[in-house]
Amino acid sequence: MQLLPEPVRRFAAWCVVVLLVAGVGWVGVVLCGELRTAVVPVLLALLGTALLGPLHRRLVKARVNRSVAAAVTCVAVVAVVGGAVYIVVAALVDSGDEIVASLKEAGQSLTEHFGAAGTSLEDLASNAKELLTKFGGTAASGVISGVSVVGETIAIAVLALFLVFFFLRDSHKAAGGLRAIAPHAAADTVEAMARRAFEAVEGFMRGTTFIALIDAVCITVGLLVLDVPGAVGLGALVFVGAYIPYLGAFLSGAVAVLVALADRGFVIALWALGVVLAVQVLEGHVLQPMIQSRTVQMHPALVMVTITAGASVAGVLGMLLAVPLTAAAFGVVQELRTRYGAAEPPDS
Repeated sequence: MQLLPEPVRRFAAWCVVVLLVAGVGWVGVVLCGELRTAVVPVLLALLGTALLGPLHRRLVKARVNRSVAAAVTCVAVVAVVGGAVYIVVAALVDSGDEIVASLKEAGQSLTEHFGAAGTSLEDLASNAKELLTKFGGTAASGVISGVSVVGETIAIAVLALFLVFFFLRDSHKAAGGLRAIAPHAAADTVEAMARRAFEAVEGFMRGTTFIALIDAVCITVGLLVLDVPGAVGLGALVFVGAYIPYLGAFLSGAVAVLVALADRGFVIALWALGVVLAVQVLEGHVLQPMIQSRTVQMHPALVMVTITAGASVAGVLGMLLAVPLTAAAFGVVQELRTRYGAAEPPDS
């Protein structure tokens, strides 16, 4: 004799499953936090492999030795990333004073025009600065204190680069390795899930990089035409911010508009706002559907929640990794639905 009706027992079973998944996920997050020095390079290397995989495959198809192709790819990415970092840093250093001065002038202008509201904005800014100072001090004392941040960053970068080399060189053995450690009956499913997850991350990385480049070029050209100071530095900020979907574009665009308002006046600020909005419309209605049509599509609300969760767990690094990891998880879910969704018997 059943003590509980069938719907209640099903609900209880799903609650147990959700609690188990949440518990395993929490334990995984805690372990990743404790082993971040080893986990972060692996995640960064997977993102780098997803981005550089097509280049390596083309070299291999051209009958270049796999090790040589992986080494050439790694050297190329070091040159490209190093050059990009140099350009971004140089642009921000050259125009950083102008941008900061323009932002201060924008704050003063808001204070003069809005009176008490402007004073509230000043109080908010000072409070935010105090909170950031306290947060920075806490973070510095906990994770990135003193010189250790430099050594940890260098170690992570070097390890990630070596892992990219090995991941690229031995990528053809990945499927065999997964099948070797997976249960025999589930080997095909595990391989398909891994392929779908990696394809989702690969599509996200390539699409985001291309979209970020187009956004940065378009906004930089628009700001140069409007003669906004620090246009190149602001464009570099747009490129970096594009890797944090929606939030990064909003923040970098807001900075560009404020700089234009402070230095060039209200009319030029409106034109700068028009440029930023036009680029965002181009990205949302043309570039995203065209470039990322083959990747996992996520609702903007889900993306924002994912970014917030990533920030709460790992700060800026969590914001960068949250969306591609979620895309990989969605790829796995889609593969499971494709394999097992149609097999469920219809309700009678």
